[in-house]
Amino acid sequence: NPERFIGIHFFNPAPLMPLVEVIPGLLTENNLVQEIVDYMKSWGKSPIIAKDVPGFIVNRIARPFYGEALRIVEENLATPEQVDDAMKSLGNFKMGPFELMDLIGIDVNFSVTKTVYQDYFFDPKYKPSLLQQRMNEAKLLGRKTGKGFYDYSEQSQESRTENQYLKTENQQLITDNQIFMRIISMLINEAVEAKRLGIANDEDIETAMQKGVNYPKGLLNWGKEIGFSKISEVLQNLYEEYQEERYRQSPLLRKLN
Repeated sequence: NPERFIGIHFFNPAPLMPLVEVIPGLLTENNLVQEIVDYMKSWGKSPIIAKDVPGFIVNRIARPFYGEALRIVEENLATPEQVDDAMKSLGNFKMGPFELMDLIGIDVNFSVTKTVYQDYFFDPKYKPSLLQQRMNEAKLLGRKTGKGFYDYSEQSQESRTENQYLKTENQQLITDNQIFMRIISMLINEAVEAKRLGIANDEDIETAMQKGVNYPKGLLNWGKEIGFSKISEVLQNLYEEYQEERYRQSPLLRKLN
């Protein structure tokens, strides 16, 4: 009975996180969607409806928060701590990407990235990080193993120790604002593309990122606040520098104002 089949995606820890993604299939009957939405509300949850695509809403849109941060560090442009500090100080994120990867588990985060990349037929936007793969292979998985991008051993509690693979020789540092604008532009572009593809409506996209991964603002409103033209400019500069499809803009981005 495919008309009675529907996906329900909770966020960890499920008893505490309010967001629930409700994912109907192509054959799911409409009445069931509303039935599940109402049922989730009766549990005190905040349900949103997502199209059945890899990563649904949150795990698709959030990929650059980790991926672009890893890319910046792989390129020897900044340290994990500098990236984290930039996102927290300029973006008011409660945790930086490297702190969050250590909390989630580097193996778990890497697995999600690989799955999204493969399921989108190897779209360059979602390409996994070689650094993250090496961390996974070395079992430097974050808090649960005592060491990841930071050292959580007793000797390092007062001063965090950064990843041992990061070179400091000939490092070409970039500013906190450049870090922030590079990552936030990629995130906003993903949100705009999700809007364009009808993966969810505007309200659900905003709710998803605020209640699913605790972003300080909805990304569509954030893009309007910064200026979609500025986001477009940042992405265009990245595309011209790297000549990679990774930095392609959503066709909708330049039409927004």
